[in-house]
Amino acid sequence: MKLFVDTANLEEIEALAPLGIIDGVTTNPSLLAKVGGDPRVVLKRICDVVQGPVSAEVVATDSDGMVREGRELAAIDSHIVVKVPFGKAGVQACRTLAHEGTPVNVTLIFSSAQALLAAKVGASFVSPFVGRLDDIGASGMDLIAQIVEIFQNFEFSTEVLVASIRGPIHVIESARIGADVCTCPPKAIEALFNHPLTEIGLQKFLMDWAKAQQPVG
Repeated sequence: MKLFVDTANLEEIEALAPLGIIDGVTTNPSLLAKVGGDPRVVLKRICDVVQGPVSAEVVATDSDGMVREGRELAAIDSHIVVKVPFGKAGVQACRTLAHEGTPVNVTLIFSSAQALLAAKVGASFVSPFVGRLDDIGASGMDLIAQIVEIFQNFEFSTEVLVASIRGPIHVIESARIGADVCTCPPKAIEALFNHPLTEIGLQKFLMDWAKAQQPVG
């Protein structure tokens, strides 16, 4: 399973990239606004660091505007994946951009029916939001299982990109189900490294080694 980081903060991306675990980046207008500067410059720098798929979202709400913005975003770098919100306008824009050879990530997916429609028009990725479903008492992981099953049944090439990750459990469950990608905030990725028994074990090894180095007698 691929692991994307959900941030537009270049320092956070540069800190994770050398570890070799980050396959791509997802951004949105809110994340780009938080870091400031020219969004196109920021996106280009992210692409240069990651050398993998970088989702950049349109802000238009009509299909023609989405297509126009999508073409502009795609021109920034060959690694850009144009992100469009699900809806009739988004589906239409996805169809046009995909036919032009531009990879598209259809976001704000909350049902398997929505994922199916996005896949039918050639989306490269669909982004179901598991955390937000959990927040309202629904099961985000049940949705992931449904989408994975449907895509396997019909051999869609669209990848399931699990979004709105809250922590390691979401990542592990997504991997068990067979999702293609998880996109996580940096804190959630950091949490994947942590386990108290690892820390306890390391400290014990170090203490034992220190004792072994002490002079005898």
